Amino acid sequence: MEAIIKGYMWVYSNLIWINIIFAILLVFFERRNPTTTWLWLMVLVFLPGIGFIFYLFLGQDLSKHKIFKTKEEEDNCFEIIAEDQKQILERDEFLYKDPNFVYYEDLIKMHLMSSKSYFTQDNSVELYFSGEKKFDALLKSIKEAKRYIYMEYYIFKRDKLGKKVLDALTEKAKEGLEVKLLIDGMGGRTLTKKFLKPFIDAGGEVGIFMPPLVPLINIRINYRNHRKITIIDGKVAFLGGFNVGNEYIGLKKKFGYWRDTHIKIKGSAISSLQWRFNLDWRFATKQEVNVCQSFLTNEDSNNKVGIQIVSSGPDSKWPSIKDGYLKMISNAREKVYIQTPYFIPDDSIFEALRIAGLSGVDVKVMIPNKPDHLFVYWASLSYIGELLKAGVKFYTYEKGFLHSKVFIMDEFISSIGTANLDIRSFKLNFEVNAFIYDDMTNLKLTEQFNKDLLDCKEITLEEYERRPRIVKIKESISRLLSPIL
Repeated sequence: MEAIIKGYMWVYSNLIWINIIFAILLVFFERRNPTTTWLWLMVLVFLPGIGFIFYLFLGQDLSKHKIFKTKEEEDNCFEIIAEDQKQILERDEFLYKDPNFVYYEDLIKMHLMSSKSYFTQDNSVELYFSGEKKFDALLKSIKEAKRYIYMEYYIFKRDKLGKKVLDALTEKAKEGLEVKLLIDGMGGRTLTKKFLKPFIDAGGEVGIFMPPLVPLINIRINYRNHRKITIIDGKVAFLGGFNVGNEYIGLKKKFGYWRDTHIKIKGSAISSLQWRFNLDWRFATKQEVNVCQSFLTNEDSNNKVGIQIVSSGPDSKWPSIKDGYLKMISNAREKVYIQTPYFIPDDSIFEALRIAGLSGVDVKVMIPNKPDHLFVYWASLSYIGELLKAGVKFYTYEKGFLHSKVFIMDEFISSIGTANLDIRSFKLNFEVNAFIYDDMTNLKLTEQFNKDLLDCKEITLEEYERRPRIVKIKESISRLLSPIL
């Protein structure tokens, strides 16, 4: 018995030392937000046996600089192109197809500066609000491909829809097309060699973004590639919230109807998406790729939708997508409509929404009523009270699961992409959004938002303040954890 006690004490004392080492590393070697640092220190102190395990899976940031240093250095190959456009804008020599563009030149310049997002104005956009229509359009475009298909998804499942998409890619690979499929190491963790073999045997290429060290287990919960991009022949591109899996076409009872938003782009903006894919492919596969291939095309189209493709991630100098959201909220004079599955704003977004509400801007935020992550759901609810008092309106989508990531400002600007309104999307995930300058796209998104409101329940301040004590406790705990969710 004495030996058992001594053994336990030895393990306990060593666990404490491990926690102390992690705490020192956290404070002195990682430049984190102080709130997040204090939260992790509390986890390490009060959970000496398992705190460091949580940190390894959820919090470790020590290798970030090493992992992404080369990637960041290599990503700047087209800074000259973006800088040239910025100089032309500053000299007032840029020719806008739509006179409305000039009113949003500050947003255009910001994206040029922060993420080198080249502004194109010869695009057309088609919107998809259901999985069936989006995947029908995607499969049709794949079938019509003549030269290449580049596809990048966070989640790709080996279910009915996943097999259908992979079979379509396999057929094109058999025809001799260049077909590349890039999957995140966590989102695609259930894919097997057997499932992918026919595609690879046909000549298709598969890349795994930061794969797990052990099959089915990935210690890197952070730094996930959350992007969903498809580029076909440089003529058509898809971007938005839909992943590849049965739930995204409403075949999972847990979620029911899946409400999301995706776009199909034609025009010069596709070149920016192709540049983005090439960088991600090179990072994941270590293959030599001409990342600036087809970056620019001649703008000779009659289309006049302005688009900037904005990327952000842990390798970015600035949180460019979040900055775009902030700029849209701050510049709004009439309305800000937001659809997001996860509402965990940082202080800057929270304050911007509060000020917009107090200023009389029509601010409406739509979140799901069916949570897929409970802690995230309760954390979302915890932020609502003060914003309700400031005049911001909140709605829960009751028809199914809302996964749409849409930002609508006034009558001209909108954003569609992969970034949620949460800290993880702002700091830890690789994301990509299209910032769209077009009144018709804005109108169609607004009409769909108002249509979705018919399937929503408004959260009133009176109802919010009457919520049960147990709900308040869940919210408080979840909000405390929100910096690491």
